[in-house]
Amino acid sequence: MGENAVEARYRGYLDCLNERRFDDLGRFVHDPVVHNDRRLGLAEFQDLLRRDAAEIPDLRYEIGLLVIAGDEVACRIDFECTPKSFRGMPRAEGRISFAEHVFYRFREGRIARVRSLVDLDAIRAQLGVS
Repeated sequence: MGENAVEARYRGYLDCLNERRFDDLGRFVHDPVVHNDRRLGLAEFQDLLRRDAAEIPDLRYEIGLLVIAGDEVACRIDFECTPKSFRGMPRAEGRISFAEHVFYRFREGRIARVRSLVDLDAIRAQLGVS
């Protein structure tokens, strides 16, 4: 699979997330998938993403920086949103912004591995949480 095809698949995956089509994730993600060194079944991965969408209803995945090398993708995803809650933190009084730095490995046209780092310090600072 060439880099243009990998990019198209990746952008399709983000569209799927932004449109909340979690039942379609199997088109883009292997079952199982390795997420931050944890092997997850597709249903578990869908639940993880559904939880994020429930906690942050206006969550949109916007590409800030995208690098593709063969079957690997590196992306800085920028978020501006209003969390109701997020990983145990309090509700945001207004919009906040933060980034996720994420690395993917594609296999056979679908995501097989995800390594994700969310800038929790930026979220905490905006929410006034130490």
